[in-house]
Amino acid sequence: MTSVGMQQGRRKISIKYEKTFFMFCAFLFFILPLTGCYSKKVNSEVKAVINVWHWMTDRDQTFQELAKRYEEKTGVKVNFDLYAPSDAYTQKVRAAAQGGNLPDIFGILAEMRDFASFIKAGHVLDLTPYMEESSGEWKNRFFIKALAVNEFKADNKYGINPGIYGVPIDIMTIQMVYNKDLFRELGLNPEKPPATFKEFIEIGSKIKEKNMEGLVSGWGEVWMIDCLANNYAFNIMGKDKVLATIRGEVPYTDPDWITVLNLFKEMQDSGVLATGLVTMINKTAEQLFANGKAVFAFNGSWCVNVYRGMNPGLNYASMLPPKASDRYSISIWGGAGSSFMVNNRSKNKEEVVKFLKWLTERDQQAYLSEATQNLPANKDSLSKISPILSQFADDMDLTTHPNVWGISEFPGVIETFDKGIQSIIIGEKTAEQVAQEAQRVKERELARKKAQ
Repeated sequence: MTSVGMQQGRRKISIKYEKTFFMFCAFLFFILPLTGCYSKKVNSEVKAVINVWHWMTDRDQTFQELAKRYEEKTGVKVNFDLYAPSDAYTQKVRAAAQGGNLPDIFGILAEMRDFASFIKAGHVLDLTPYMEESSGEWKNRFFIKALAVNEFKADNKYGINPGIYGVPIDIMTIQMVYNKDLFRELGLNPEKPPATFKEFIEIGSKIKEKNMEGLVSGWGEVWMIDCLANNYAFNIMGKDKVLATIRGEVPYTDPDWITVLNLFKEMQDSGVLATGLVTMINKTAEQLFANGKAVFAFNGSWCVNVYRGMNPGLNYASMLPPKASDRYSISIWGGAGSSFMVNNRSKNKEEVVKFLKWLTERDQQAYLSEATQNLPANKDSLSKISPILSQFADDMDLTTHPNVWGISEFPGVIETFDKGIQSIIIGEKTAEQVAQEAQRVKERELARKKAQ
């Protein structure tokens, strides 16, 4: 082969080699990133996905933000699924429990007896070991009363092993609020709300003169009537006598119960109650108060967020229900707020617990409180709450709740008693008649229980 031919041959080999090298480089250029993506995809797939069901419409956006932050921090995806209203949510949870397809995290909107039934059916994880590890760090961050509604003590009547079965997310108190601007129009001191029941009903005549509406509340939803009636029962006869009544040892015809019932007649006669109160749902009551159409409202601490959304400039403050007696202190429903339970059959229990620990840390609780204007369950987060929320929080020591009494009244008795109060307000029945009806139902239920 001539030298020219050899050179041409080498040039062809060189060109072929360059093409091959170029193709190899191109292969690496395109394939390696795909390989990296695949690796990342595989890594992401092995991370847990936590599913949460909740009913809290006002907190959904904040939950979504917290889920995003947690995924950025840990790579674990958290899906918050909202099911509202609460009645629809409760039905969904019950159906899921029956079908064995509850999510990793859920809440139980019911009394302690229902809570206990979920535990007995194996749906709820006992969180006590997690709460008590590291010298009880997780347990100790909560208000005692926030944990109380998630805890079953030794020898509880439901037969549940002692332990903590839920994680409090926030807490609440149910009190009264009043419009400071309307107080001024009535000639009242906006910094001095009525402290006694006598002072409270005396305002009724002023409300009538000004053609204003007095107290609004969701008394079409009888549980709120029951709440205020319980407040005054504790104030007039004390906790021991109230619980003795529930046990069947004291009749509803007792003079102290007649006194409690007559308070509602006095409120109605004085003019301190708003028109149509007994058929009013709480959303209507909140709209009336937020828009400056009512002097007082009986509502929970969740109202702070509701009023902010309806009327950010509302000038109001909270107050305790005015005491009707000096025998005992006034007690208010509270402590129990929103709680989450861990599905005992979840495949991701450890990851779920880690997430709930993170969610209830001080910073996340402070953010949740700031964004939703609900009281945090973490007591170390109180320093960052709003002044109006602080007013609700200040009375936490006065709170009680039926779920921690260790005993519960028959639903039929509660309904008869509360609907009886509605009848007293509209003038259909007397306090004595309502007390007699409640006692008849009580005796019937006791006899039925004894026969079982």
